Amino acid sequence: MTVHALEAARRLAPRLAARAADHDRNGSFPVEDFADLRAAGLFGLMVPRELGGLGATFAEYAAVATELARGNGATALVFNMHASVTGALGAVNEELAETLGVPDEALAARDRLLRAAAEGAWYAVAMSERGAGARLSQLSTVYEAVEGGWHLKGSKAFCSGAGHPDGYLVAARSATDQSVVSQFLVPAGEGITVEPTWDSLGMRATSSHDVHLDVTVPADRLLGGVEGLALVVAQLMPHWLVASYAAVYVGVARASIDAAAEHLKARDLAGLPAVRARLGRADAAVAAAELVVAEAARRVDEAPGDAETNRWVWRAKLLAGTTAADVAGSMLEAAGTSATRRGHPLERLYRDARCGSLHPATSDVCADWLGIAALGGDPDRDGATPRW
Repeated sequence: MTVHALEAARRLAPRLAARAADHDRNGSFPVEDFADLRAAGLFGLMVPRELGGLGATFAEYAAVATELARGNGATALVFNMHASVTGALGAVNEELAETLGVPDEALAARDRLLRAAAEGAWYAVAMSERGAGARLSQLSTVYEAVEGGWHLKGSKAFCSGAGHPDGYLVAARSATDQSVVSQFLVPAGEGITVEPTWDSLGMRATSSHDVHLDVTVPADRLLGGVEGLALVVAQLMPHWLVASYAAVYVGVARASIDAAAEHLKARDLAGLPAVRARLGRADAAVAAAELVVAEAARRVDEAPGDAETNRWVWRAKLLAGTTAADVAGSMLEAAGTSATRRGHPLERLYRDARCGSLHPATSDVCADWLGIAALGGDPDRDGATPRW
């Protein structure tokens, strides 16, 4: 990769930023942004080179996501979902496939999905549900084997990009064994109904509507070709469920500093020592979060699933979420009341940044996970409720 991809993200960021206010105000999906991402070849970012993609590492993904988020955090957040799907699929190498018992026909199906992404298809994630959040073990969406494939029925919430992708990664529980959770790549179209429910505080342009499924898919749409892999993969690859968000919110935090600096210079307020001090503290805080995200990403690339790698993954999500909210709030205060008006970049960035701690795993869940680890426990299993 990845000079090309990083340069493309930096080139696109101003275009995304120019459109962000209108999409935020209207709660509309940034269709033009995704046309730009497709034209730049970024849907193939995490697709292995031998399948036509850019073959990016997790660290390279994080760098691209950060730059996109400096343009529009909502666009970067939806792109993160697609990268999570393609990144997790692309990470199933021969050794891992053998360990998980993935059959050859499932690998062939995976390759077809990845090639499609390299050619411009993109995928959303339909995992969370009302009342269950992102906890895979608590899902109410069910699936069952039928002639020629699988039938899925249920409802999903917070499905970013709903109504726009070429397919949805759907997590569901077996109708015959509630302890078995599997994932399917469901093509967009008949059997999927989008209910427009997304009218949120921040990240308003993600179109994270409810999605209702009553659909039958071919047998090869069961990811991995083996039932029950969803919870296993969640523990093997927590970086795609946890730390991939972190890069987005680091970008949102950095955008807040950029917007504050521009506002302060335009209002001739940059000479105030207290204002400069706020900018300085914000810059240091974001730099620290960037370093933690970069260290987590480096460890993911070198030792994915390792216990120490996973500690850095959870640290990255915790620090990115809290830092984004703190920095955006401070920048809004530095800029003053005029920056709270609807349509001002800092007002939008403040609302977007506040969402960082709320995405799974939430900051409280991250902190609890890290606390159990610090006490010498098993944070994936210890606790009052299941992580996933």
